[in-house]
Amino acid sequence: MIIVGDKMTENKQKTEQALENKCPSCTASMKFKPKLGKFKCDYCGSEFTLEELKKYNDNAATDEKNKKKENQKVVDKYDGYISYKCESCGAEIVADEATAATFCVYCGNTAILQSKLSGEFTPSRIIPFKKEKDMAVDAFKGLSKGRPLMPKDFNNEKNIEKIKGVYIPFWLYDVKVSGDVNMNGTIVTHWSSGDTRYTKTDTYKVVRGGDMEYHSIPVDGSTHFDNDIMNTLEPFNYEDLIPYNHAYLSGFYAEKYDEEGDSVLKEVSERAINSTKTYLQNDAKQYTTKVISSNTLSAEEIDKEYVMLPVWMVNIKYNNKMHIFAMNGQTGEFIGNIPIDKKKAVLYTILIFVISAIILSVLSYLIYKGGV
Repeated sequence: MIIVGDKMTENKQKTEQALENKCPSCTASMKFKPKLGKFKCDYCGSEFTLEELKKYNDNAATDEKNKKKENQKVVDKYDGYISYKCESCGAEIVADEATAATFCVYCGNTAILQSKLSGEFTPSRIIPFKKEKDMAVDAFKGLSKGRPLMPKDFNNEKNIEKIKGVYIPFWLYDVKVSGDVNMNGTIVTHWSSGDTRYTKTDTYKVVRGGDMEYHSIPVDGSTHFDNDIMNTLEPFNYEDLIPYNHAYLSGFYAEKYDEEGDSVLKEVSERAINSTKTYLQNDAKQYTTKVISSNTLSAEEIDKEYVMLPVWMVNIKYNNKMHIFAMNGQTGEFIGNIPIDKKKAVLYTILIFVISAIILSVLSYLIYKGGV
């Protein structure tokens, strides 16, 4: 988020310097390119790996050095917003408390706000973007496949209001679930004797229990993003997690976490306990039906890790209403709520009714002719 206004620019206090990755060849701004897996300068075309960039650019220093490095203290604050100075053009960048990487509204260069990702706010690892912006656009344009009730022009590219790549702060929790699940189970058997068919239902009290450990349960640590959307984007492939480095934020937005503690652990615990219930219920395979009556399950935190995961956020404006879509920046999973064309829905219902009526008429005729 960038806010520039007269009231803010009149303040003469000192602001913090925002970081930027400079090209070693021409000193222009460099950005991370997912398709290349490298940093590329759009001005001279030079490409560098992170290891190569570290030799020239102090902003791409090792993770341990980033944790220790401190800039000037931030003193400009405006009702929840903090002021930074763009390293490229000297303009003032004003971001909210959660913003960790943004863009200068004047020159367009990435501004990495290092103080937001230092100390306790330094992620341990990150999954760099692997999907480009055009892939998110193509995914949106391809929404019509298999969706006959979607408005005809909804997935037109012109409806894209804004699209941006964001590193979302995530907590990865390891938890242990312990306890018992009590169920009412039945075993139903059928048999025939002569022309008579019999059914027997035996009822049982079923108990399953034990300890189960879950590793790397993800939950987003930002209140700015819808939890349902973030949860639906799972799973991420954690094998791609690498040590965090500020340089990977170049060319993208990023936020630091503003949610942790009991509220996050409660969500993680509920997910782990529900998964345990399902597992134990499925374990009672010999029963025809099994309904959980009560449980003593509880979850205990073993460990947690703070990481950054890549997401393309796509804002769609259609019929003066905003629709939020998101794409997993690693796997390409694309999700969002698609509106329904009411006229199409009515026609579709009528069509199904007519087809069903025709089929029933044909079947009735064939049965009648067969009976004759």
